Amino acid sequence: MDFSGKTIIITGAGGGIGEGYAKACAGRGMNVVIAELNEAGGSRVAAKINEDGGVALFVKTDVGNEVSARACADATMEAYGGIDYLINNAAIFGDMKIEGYLDVDLDYLERFMHVNVHGCLIMTRAVVEHMTAGGGGSIINQSSTAAWMSTGFYGVAKLAVNGLTQSLANELGWRKIRINAIAPGPTDTPALERNAGDYAREMIKSMPIGRLGQPEDMAHAALFLLSDEASWITGHILNVDGGQFMRP
Repeated sequence: MDFSGKTIIITGAGGGIGEGYAKACAGRGMNVVIAELNEAGGSRVAAKINEDGGVALFVKTDVGNEVSARACADATMEAYGGIDYLINNAAIFGDMKIEGYLDVDLDYLERFMHVNVHGCLIMTRAVVEHMTAGGGGSIINQSSTAAWMSTGFYGVAKLAVNGLTQSLANELGWRKIRINAIAPGPTDTPALERNAGDYAREMIKSMPIGRLGQPEDMAHAALFLLSDEASWITGHILNVDGGQFMRP
């Protein structure tokens, strides 16, 4: 899988799984744009990649804002001359409210869904013409096994991401742009620990591969889906979850 000279934008890459994606992509020779709202986290990850001999640029980005998303794409084009790949990883998760549908504030819910679902679309729309002009590309949306767990509005958001991924696969195919999604199972990140650490440790006891996932597990899957080796795969939701969900 040769990615030398290719350019990728990764949203929410200032920590957790997104940081794992960024470091793995840089390690394979990509120019990595850290599109992150958290300046401290985004700057830290970009600096670490550059210190380690990779190429990275931090661009402060709000994926829920079309102007910000387009500015990120423009900054990427100015720095590297093209956009080959996009990973839509950013989401409200680590500090999200844990409430049921009957209790959650509707303004909060609207913002939550806008970022977690429409953010994937907004970033895709920001890069799609650049990818098309460059001959095509590959996009990954971050889903979750929560999509099949009936876990309130977070699970519904990820189920919507799955549907969006498959709808966009139909729209983007003629542009030679593939789009797939990765659905992580319980993964060892600070965000999971804050939200559901004890619950996740109980959950893995019943899974075929009884351990928490690591960001590297998601990164290996992402590299395959981005690569030309996956050139006939689009609209696919890939569980990377230790066997948590075995879908027919």
